[in-house]
Amino acid sequence: MRGLRAQLAVALALWAGLAPACGGEGVGEEPGPAPAFELPALDGARVALEDLRGRPVVIDFWATWCPPCVQQIPVLNAFQEAHPEVAVLGIAVDVQGRKVVAPFAEEHGVRYRVLLGDEGLAQRFGVRGFPTLFVLDREGTVRVTHAGVIAAEALEDALASVQAEGSRGAADPTKPIAWP
Repeated sequence: MRGLRAQLAVALALWAGLAPACGGEGVGEEPGPAPAFELPALDGARVALEDLRGRPVVIDFWATWCPPCVQQIPVLNAFQEAHPEVAVLGIAVDVQGRKVVAPFAEEHGVRYRVLLGDEGLAQRFGVRGFPTLFVLDREGTVRVTHAGVIAAEALEDALASVQAEGSRGAADPTKPIAWP
């Protein structure tokens, strides 16, 4: 009986630690400026958050070893296709970098921009589990934070709320992004 209690305690502790990342709950953070970054993309270009000012940005922190992150890929692919004016960035935090991220992205058909980040940047954003997604307005302010896999409808609602804020920027938000 004691062994069963110990196993149950460990299982509950693990579940509690993973629940925020896997539960799909929104995280009600106060709006604030997103941490600045400049990261390499899988294609070798460098992407700076500052260069995306003037348009909404979706940032998804993920890892190749994260099963729920795989579930998020089709949602983000469809969203990017439906909203070419939005910068959708998948920031991979894998320690092995391009060596594991590039084949994973190809195998899973990722069609949005993948950047090579690290857990340090994720921590600066306040990420507590993967996947965690942020929606930024045109001024670079985090308006929506979502821990766990996000449903397509919730992502559409997040974009609508950011657009309703009425942020103005220099970029024409109706034009697709021309990546270098």
